[in-house]
Amino acid sequence: MPEGRPAIPAELRRRVLVEAGHRCAVPTCRQHPVDIEHIDDWAKVKKHEFENLIALCPTCHRRKGSGPDQIDRKALRQYKANLAVLNSRYSDLERRLIETYANIFRTGKADPANPPVMPLGTGSWLHLMYLVRDGYLIQVPWRGGQAIFNGVPALEAYRLTPAGAEFVQRWAAAQPLDPGDEEA
Repeated sequence: MPEGRPAIPAELRRRVLVEAGHRCAVPTCRQHPVDIEHIDDWAKVKKHEFENLIALCPTCHRRKGSGPDQIDRKALRQYKANLAVLNSRYSDLERRLIETYANIFRTGKADPANPPVMPLGTGSWLHLMYLVRDGYLIQVPWRGGQAIFNGVPALEAYRLTPAGAEFVQRWAAAQPLDPGDEEA
C-alpha cells in the first residue's frame, strides 16, 4: 500500500467482498482470492467509497487499464452496476444459474439459441421465481421420472427463454442489465 494511504476500513472491505460473493466481479472470471480495487484510482480520488471499489482477482487487477485487452473503468463500473442488479433482484441459486449458463455459452458447450435444460430438485421454483417472473426462465416438462443430476434428485427442469439467454449474454459481456442503464 502506498505510503500515506489509509487502509480500506474493514466494514467497507466486507461490503465489497459480500457484493461480489468473495469472488472476482468480472463475470467471465469469478476467481478467488480477490483484491479490493479502486475503479477510479486512489491517487485521483484520495478516498475509499463503496461505489468506487470492486473485488478483482490478481489477474484481472493487473489487467485494469485503458490499453488494448485491458479492463477499462467503464467496464469496471458496469460490472459493479450489474452486481447491484443481480444482488438486489435474484436469489443465490438464481445468480449461480446465470453464472452457469454464462460459462456454458462462453465455452461453446451450448448455443444461446438453444440453451440446455437444467434439472433441479423439487421446490426449486421458489428459489427461481424472480427469473421466472422476469420472463428469463421457464419450467419445462421433466420426462423419465426422478433423475440424479450432480448427486441431487431432479424432479423439476428449467430452461432459459430467448430473453433469458440475452440477459445472461449481456451480463457476461458487461452490458447494462436494466434498460434504464443504457448510455445515451
